[in-house]
Amino acid sequence: MDGLVALLMTLGIFGVVLAGLAWIASRVRRRGGGGSLMGPFDEIWHPAAHRARIETDAQEERPAPSPLPGDRLI
Repeated sequence: MDGLVALLMTLGIFGVVLAGLAWIASRVRRRGGGGSLMGPFDEIWHPAAHRARIETDAQEERPAPSPLPGDRLI
């Protein structure tokens, strides 16, 4: 009987952890951020998404080109 209780507690804790990760992932997707929070998980289980995130972050950090003298404003 003690073994069954220990197994059920272990499975319950595992389920709570997985549910928490799923909740965090859905929240991050809705808010559009959280690269630092979900980054390690993307790097491990979805390397293509991790590389895309790195490229997106690099593009966001680049400054917009300033207009040259003589360029018309549209």
